[in-house]
Parts: sequence; C-alpha cells; structure tokens
Amino acid sequence: MLTKKQLIDFADLAIKIGVNLQKDQQLVISCPIECADFARTISLQAYLAGARDVTVLWNDEKFSRIRMENADVNALIDIPNWIVQQKKEYVAKNAAFITVLSSDPSIFEGIDIIKIKRYSKAYSIANIDFKNATMNNVVRWCVVSVPSAAWAAKVFGDCNQNEAMDKLWDAIAVTMRLNENDPVAAWEEHIKKLNIRAQFLNESDFDSIHLQNSKGTDLIVGLPRGHIWTAAGEIAKDGVMFTANMPTEEIFTVPDRNRVNGKVVNALPLSYNGIIIDDFFVEFKNGKAINYGAKIGEDALRELINTDEGSHYLGEIALIGKNSPISNLKTLFYNTLFDENASCHLAFGKGYPSTLKGGEQMTVKQLLKNGVNDSVEHCDFMIGTPDLNVTGIRK
Repeated sequence: MLTKKQLIDFADLAIKIGVNLQKDQQLVISCPIECADFARTISLQAYLAGARDVTVLWNDEKFSRIRMENADVNALIDIPNWIVQQKKEYVAKNAAFITVLSSDPSIFEGIDIIKIKRYSKAYSIANIDFKNATMNNVVRWCVVSVPSAAWAAKVFGDCNQNEAMDKLWDAIAVTMRLNENDPVAAWEEHIKKLNIRAQFLNESDFDSIHLQNSKGTDLIVGLPRGHIWTAAGEIAKDGVMFTANMPTEEIFTVPDRNRVNGKVVNALPLSYNGIIIDDFFVEFKNGKAINYGAKIGEDALRELINTDEGSHYLGEIALIGKNSPISNLKTLFYNTLFDENASCHLAFGKGYPSTLKGGEQMTVKQLLKNGVNDSVEHCDFMIGTPDLNVTGIRK
C-alpha cells in the first residue's frame, strides 16, 4: 500500500505531468466507485493547484456486468444524448480529463461477445466527437490506474486479497516512479530521455520498420511521408504540454495503412471489452488483415477486427525500450496501460492525426489519402518479446 505522501504525489503527477492543469481550468475525473478515495485525493490536489472546479463521473463495472447480462441489446445500444452532450460541453469549456482505470480484465467473461461488441461500437460511434478531441489533442487528457480487488487477484492470483492489493500497489509505485524523492522531477527527466529517442527516429526518417522474432512475427510496417514519432509530453491545441498515459515508455507513430505486410504474433494477452484474447496471430497484405486466429478469445478477436472497415488496418506502431521499470518487473498486468509499456505494440483502428505533419488540420478524407487510418476503434496489442528485432529501413 502507498503511504499518504505517495498517494498525494501520485495525484500530483496526474495533475501536473498528466493533464498539466492550469489555473482556473475545469477538471473532469472518470473513476470507478471502488477507487473513490483516490478520486477524492486528485480532486483536493486539483483545487490546491488552482482548478476552477472538479467534476467526478463515477462508474461501476459490477453493475455494468449486471446490465450487460440482463438488458436487451436494443436498450444497450440506445446511448442517451445527455451522455454525449455532457462530454461535448466539457470539451467546449477546455476542461482537462483524468481517467482512473482499475477494471477486472475478465469482467464480461461468459457473456455473448456479439452483444458486448454491439454496445461498444454504438457507444464509440455516439461519442466519436469526444474521441476525436482526445486523439487530435484538442483537450488535455491523462489515464492512470490504481488497484481494485478483482484486478489484483488476476495479477497475483497466488496471494490472498490483501497481499495481492499490496503487491499491485507496490508495482504501480515502481512504474510511476513514486519511490523517487521527487516524482515530478523524475518524470520530467524521464520525458526528456524519451524525447531524445523520438528525435533520433524523426531525424532518421525511416520508410518502414521491419519486426521479427522467434514467435513467428515477420512484419514490415510502412510509414507515411511526413510521419512524426511522438513520446511523452505532447502539445495540446492550447499550446500546453501534457502526458496522456501514465506510466509511459513508448515512442509511437502512425503506420501507412496501405503498406503493412506479413505476419504478427502477440507477445502478451489482450484484455478487450472484458474478454481475454491470447495466443493469436494476424496476417496483413497491403495493410489489411486478411487472416487471423486465436487459441483463446477468437470470437472477440473476430469482432474487434470486424468492427468496421478501418479496424482491419493498423493505426499505431510503438517502440518500447527493453530496460524500463515496467519491463524489469516481469509482471503481466492484464491491463493495456501497463502491458503496452512493457512491450512494443501495434494498434488496430484509428491513427493519431498528431503523428503526421499537418494531420491535425486535415479532414478524414485527407488523412486517409496520406495513409492515416480511420475507425471508431483504437485497440493496442502487444508484440514485443525479449528477442524482437526492430530494423529501420530507409527510403
């Protein structure tokens, strides 16, 4: 368990490094009810940092399972307009958004995957404007995670509940650099190091990236002309720097949606819509997924890839250093926020316009013409193994 000081430091990291909250700015926190104490800590620290006001949007995944099991699918996909308008209003006010994740990776296990996917797709489509606002850096946003009993039990299943919670808290403290004397300063130094790596990749201006390992991955990912490798410390539309994911170890950019060829095999399990997908492969030809299979969760993988036309293509490639606090823990978190930062990864679906020169000013049609994929989906999956070989190919 974290000390009181560490919890305050954690909240300050989300406020100062994550969303970089400005004086008199609105803060919106999305948080599970199990993590209410942490949301309250963030709220207090935000007010102390000069927030105009703080709003907390609560969620309850146990209720979500009850609803998913019992509600008619037509009721599930009927997304109320007030939910959509609520986020739009906060975006219009230039609010900052902190999301606290603490989900059970298998919360929807045993429920009809098609029903889950119909709801997920309907929700994504209804809230596409908010998703575009985050992916285009119109607003400053940050995602952090704290333990829940169900998540801790999944990660440390050989321990009792209290031990599992303590171990997960300890692991998160390492990944968030909360054991440092000054976590904010430690993060500022970390961001500088990541940006040096991004600078090297941008100066190299590779035409494609070749990924190979002993698991069977042999994939060439073409990169569009004008692609930008991005690290922690992005710049929002208002000119203020922020860090979207905490922890983060990645340097990422956008693939050319039409120039991805070969086969990729997952390195870590993927928790997607409360379903575990593992031991899977995907084959690409001219950018499109043409063949795939999974020993665990194949139906969920099929629904993911078939979300829409764009979900058959890739929207992100991210490179991760092999020597980082997350990878050195040798812990499978069953949480994409952590696992994607322990392993190089790709993402099905929408590409970030900010990773293409001038992309944030382009229409969807213009982005597609320049190789940036579009979809209501954006789902990261991990491919980085200890023996992964990454080769940059010049023009």
